[in-house]
Amino acid sequence: MLTNNDIKLIPRSFDVIGDILIFNDFPKEIIKKEKEVGNFLLKKFKNVKVIARKTKNFSGIYRLQKIKIMAGEKKKETLHKENDCIFRLDVEKCYFTPRLGNERLRIARQVKKNEIVLIMFSGVAIFPIQISKFSKAKEIYGVEINPIAHKYAEENLILNKTKNVKLYRGDVRKVMPKLRVRFDRILMPLPKGAENFLDWAFSKIKRNGIIHFYDFLREEEIPETGLNKIKKLEKKFRVLKVVKCGNIAPGKFRVCFDIKVL
Repeated sequence: MLTNNDIKLIPRSFDVIGDILIFNDFPKEIIKKEKEVGNFLLKKFKNVKVIARKTKNFSGIYRLQKIKIMAGEKKKETLHKENDCIFRLDVEKCYFTPRLGNERLRIARQVKKNEIVLIMFSGVAIFPIQISKFSKAKEIYGVEINPIAHKYAEENLILNKTKNVKLYRGDVRKVMPKLRVRFDRILMPLPKGAENFLDWAFSKIKRNGIIHFYDFLREEEIPETGLNKIKKLEKKFRVLKVVKCGNIAPGKFRVCFDIKVL
């Protein structure tokens, strides 16, 4: 049985992806009662079918997490709804964060009519599909190295009846040279190390095109550290906007640099 003190220890911060609730941190004081905690939350959140806790942070080339199911259905695949779009994914086999819904909409609404857009590291196609829905882009390209995420992305195009998106599976460094097109806008939503691919983005962007470069920075590093990573390439650009897209840890943020290439 859960005591009142146990209930007070249940974290109020968690992610909900589709019908799966995931704790990023879970107190060791109540870990022996995790099943009871899970069943308690299933009664509280009627739209949630699975309660889980993260056991391994995002890591590896595909930036994947590990979770343990505490209560509910024994599944890790779900349908996630965001901005009137729907996405099928496996929360362990695909990198995905539900915390960027507003940011994805912000970017989609910036895309102008007839733009050709590239999303590097496109995952389950959540950026490409929303850009297709909320803009009049001419063509949208997505490149993803994780074969399972790519497979879900192809399915998600069908689920959302998306027509103007082309998906490519593979390393962007091998795929991009084969793309005989230059882009009006390039997104770089890699969860870690996007600066290592900036030279590829600059090589494929049109003059006066826009690059959305994402980085993880502490408060005191914004914006200088992120800008220094871009300046290392000695390319001409102008900063249009620097946007905090949410906390990833105390005092640390996901930051987007909107830059115009001159």
